[in-house]
Amino acid sequence: MQTNPLSLWPAEARARICGVLTDIDDTLTTEGGITPDALDALHRLHTAGVPVFAITGRPAGWSEGFALAWPVKAIVAENGAVALWRGEAGELRRAYLQDAATRALNFDQLQAAARRVLAEVPGTRLATDSPGRETDIAIDHSEFAHLSEADIARVVHVMKDQGLNATVSSIHINGWIGAHDKLAGARWIVRAQLDRALDDELDRWVYVGDSTNDARMFQHFPHSVGVANIARFWDVLTHKPRYLAEKERGAGFAQVVDAVLSARRVVQ
Repeated sequence: MQTNPLSLWPAEARARICGVLTDIDDTLTTEGGITPDALDALHRLHTAGVPVFAITGRPAGWSEGFALAWPVKAIVAENGAVALWRGEAGELRRAYLQDAATRALNFDQLQAAARRVLAEVPGTRLATDSPGRETDIAIDHSEFAHLSEADIARVVHVMKDQGLNATVSSIHINGWIGAHDKLAGARWIVRAQLDRALDDELDRWVYVGDSTNDARMFQHFPHSVGVANIARFWDVLTHKPRYLAEKERGAGFAQVVDAVLSARRVVQ
C-alpha cells in the first residue's frame, strides 16, 4: 500500500469518519506530555460527537489519570489487555480482557522473562512505569535508557523464547502472554463502549500512530495516519500507514483531527 501525504486524504472519506483510534506516546503526546494543540484536538472531537479511544502499550496505572482527565471515551492499556474510562459519576472504571485466574497464572512467567532479559542483555532495565503494569512487562530502550537496535532485537528474542508476545514501541519493548494486541483491544472496547462491531465499519475509523507496534493497525485500517516522527522506524515497519502527517507527535495528531473535522463541517 502506498503512503501519501495527509493532504491527499480524500474529503469524502474524511467526512465519513465516525471515530478515532490513536496511540499515545509520541503520537498524542510530545516529550511525555500532551501539548495544548493535541488536547484541544481531543476536546474538539468530543464536542463534535466523535469518540476517541487511545490504545497504548503503557500500563494501566500510568493511564489512570489520563482516562479521567482527557476527553476520551476510554484508554486501552498494556497492548489491549486493560481498559480504563471515566464513569458517569466521574469515577475511574476498568475492565480486563483476561480473567483474574489467567492474569495470576501469567504473572510468574512474565517475571521470569524479565529476570532473564536483565541477566542476558547488558544495559537493560525495566521501564520506570513497571510498578503500574498488571499484565505485561516492559524494557526501556529510548525513554530514560538507550539500547542499540541489536540489543532491542536480543530482548525481543529472549521474550519470545520465554513464550511471550513482544513488540517495540517508540520507547519500550513490551512482552505479554495471550493472543491480544492493539487491534483486539480496539475491537473489544468499541463493542463494550459503543455496542458496535469495529470490523463492520473499518472505513469509518481512522488510526493514528508512530511506531512499529502500530504496524498491525496500519495494515488493518484503510484510513491510517503516521505522525511525522514515524520516520525513525520507517525502514523496519512491516506495514506502513496510508497517510503521513507533516508534523510530529501531538502537532501531527492535531493535523489529523483538523482534516477530519473540516471535512465533516463541509458535509454538514
